Amino acid sequence: MTVKISVLVSGNGTNLQSVIDAIENGDIDNAEIACVISDKEGAFALTRAEKHGIEGIYANPKLCASRQDYDNILIGILKEKETDLVLLAGYLRIVSDSLIEEYKNRIINIHPSLLPSFKGLNAQKQAIDYGVKYTGCTVHFVEPDLDAGPIIMQKVIPVFDGDTAETLAKRLLVEENKAYREVVKLFVDGKLEVNGRIVKIKD
Repeated sequence: MTVKISVLVSGNGTNLQSVIDAIENGDIDNAEIACVISDKEGAFALTRAEKHGIEGIYANPKLCASRQDYDNILIGILKEKETDLVLLAGYLRIVSDSLIEEYKNRIINIHPSLLPSFKGLNAQKQAIDYGVKYTGCTVHFVEPDLDAGPIIMQKVIPVFDGDTAETLAKRLLVEENKAYREVVKLFVDGKLEVNGRIVKIKD
């Protein structure tokens, strides 16, 4: 059975591209990206989708009175596309509880820190300012609390003397791309088992 993936984006879509490439080159079997949905009209991620023959959808949040109304529209689109897995790839809106419940343990996000450290925005700057010697990225299931869902995978990189938030982010992006496509493959292959906060990767 083909796993249908829908991707929510707001910007450039480098993690989206990583997953597209992995599907197209056969690293991820039995999966397809059903659609890419953006809350930003000019998001380059929509251009990436178009280049690969994937439907790109701009859903304008300004037309909705509340976050809930907006997510109700998203739920409608996701159901119409028979979505099995939702990926947040640089998606900058907080997801409502109803969307999370509708796709419980089927919404995945990536965050540029070793959670639970440095949640929220500007995680790389937070790491630099705190003086940590190592940081990384975390792929996790999405829950109502921000950046607090069960952790699936983490990648670690050193923080070098002289690093800035920008240089750290650039090096970290390479690991983010790897981690996201690895986790998507594990999900598609049915190798993720969730028990409370613990995510087990099955052999």
